[in-house]
Amino acid sequence: MLSIVIPIHNEEPAILPLYDRLTAVLEGLRRPYEIIFVDDASTDRSFDLLANLVETDNRLKVLRLRRNFGQTAALAAGFDEAAGDVIISMDGDLQHDPADIPRLLDKIDAGYDIASGWRKNRVDNAVTRKIPSRIANWMMKRASGVELHDFGTTFKAYRSEVLKDVNLYGELHRFIPALASFYGARIIEVPIRNVERQNGASHYGLSRTFRVFFDILTIGFLLRYLTRPMHFFGKWGVFGVAAGSLILLSMLFKKIAGHDIIAEHGPLLFAGGMLWFAGLMLFSTGLIGEVLMRTYFESQGRRIYAVREVRCQREHVIDGAR
Repeated sequence: MLSIVIPIHNEEPAILPLYDRLTAVLEGLRRPYEIIFVDDASTDRSFDLLANLVETDNRLKVLRLRRNFGQTAALAAGFDEAAGDVIISMDGDLQHDPADIPRLLDKIDAGYDIASGWRKNRVDNAVTRKIPSRIANWMMKRASGVELHDFGTTFKAYRSEVLKDVNLYGELHRFIPALASFYGARIIEVPIRNVERQNGASHYGLSRTFRVFFDILTIGFLLRYLTRPMHFFGKWGVFGVAAGSLILLSMLFKKIAGHDIIAEHGPLLFAGGMLWFAGLMLFSTGLIGEVLMRTYFESQGRRIYAVREVRCQREHVIDGAR
């Protein structure tokens, strides 16, 4: 079964054309499906149009959020509601062509866990969208180790069990493949069409560049050090304590030798003290992080691994008896 999850916010002109094109493609697949629209507190008639469509299509479901929580929250709500074995997310502004859905499904059927869309030929503005996107994608590739050209597009297909291992918050929806790679998800990229927006204005622009940068730093840290924060904070803590100790010891020897270290080496003495205390704080942060991670995984029953499959004989011998 397929679940199509579409977050929307003030997309009134696009809803009916999208629904018509989407249902035409899904009917041609001859698979059971459901369509889930998540209205992120639109202020236009988007919800009214969707509510009317629900009356005529029992495979359509509409979620209406209480306020504008953002795209990540809207996607998370749709994923939680989805009942399909394969979940496809896409935007509701007609920039994603439903005709590309079979190409994503072909890769899922071939054994991949995530088929991620790649806007190979983008039609967006070069200054506000293309150039920042290329820089962000390069940084994300380096931070995560996942070889994708386009992390930012929402148009992706997932096996539902993969999404169960990924908790979304903030604005991390664009980095689901990177988060899923932590549990060994098999990911492939599929070129998709990037259609120019016909109606309305984009909700994204140059202003989100800094938010994306901070998200990249977060993802890079989580992928490398989520289950071992001491490996990050500890090494810098040890470096700080060691460097500070060397400086302070040298100042002590100079003091013993009769030098006026306050007058002669005041800034260096201050730097040594700051390094020592900063290193101690980083080391303590690593210890606290280890305790928090242990509490997180043990209290919630979460696992630090993911099993792809289990194979065994239906009947086996134990102590000589069936």
